[in-house]
Amino acid sequence: MSPDAPTRAPLRLAGFVPFSTVDRPGHLVATAFTQGCPWRCTYCHNPALIDPRRRPGATWSELLDLLERRRRMLDGLVISGGEPTLHPGLADACRDVRDLGLEVGLHSGGAWPARLAHVLPLVDWVGLDVKALPDRYEEVTGAAPSGRAAWESVRLLVESGVDHEVRTTVDPTLHTRDEVLAIGARLTAIGVRRWVVQEARPDGARAGWVRRLDRRRLSDVLHDDDLPGVERRVGV
Repeated sequence: MSPDAPTRAPLRLAGFVPFSTVDRPGHLVATAFTQGCPWRCTYCHNPALIDPRRRPGATWSELLDLLERRRRMLDGLVISGGEPTLHPGLADACRDVRDLGLEVGLHSGGAWPARLAHVLPLVDWVGLDVKALPDRYEEVTGAAPSGRAAWESVRLLVESGVDHEVRTTVDPTLHTRDEVLAIGARLTAIGVRRWVVQEARPDGARAGWVRRLDRRRLSDVLHDDDLPGVERRVGV
């Protein structure tokens, strides 16, 4: 790392991967996973990232070293989680990456709309999770006010003009076909440009939820001809 590189640690990292083609579609990126999340989603496939007190698996300096060495091979960094907006140093982290001449992507569940709004001018792309209609969010996340926060984050993202992808992971233990279709209609009305529906994955998820899932798939919720033009992401 160069002598004038930052010495602070703006993000608490669980780890990172040096190359990814899936975390920002159409781009080759490195991906950093932040430690800590305020929600306990039914289908979470990486519950080890939830506890913010867990021992870090990597340092910010290590990640910056990697980015500096590989910046000519990469389009940028995606900051994922956990929930990145949990960390007060997220804006500083975005600036560090931009100072290397790389783009910044952000994955978020929209738990804190004001924090998301603060960093939107510093990112080039956002992958925002929308988990349910507002009044059913608690059934997915375990947190009562989460629906209001997430949908406000959608509005702020659209109004910002930042390139984005909104994703809904369909949980067959909770979501109905009518609800998924209603989510799509509401997102379209807000002005979301790209929406993807994702299949919930059993690998890594809590055993009780996996039993309730009982091998059901996205195709058990949506008909083949539902949502023409909307990407269905399965097995990722």
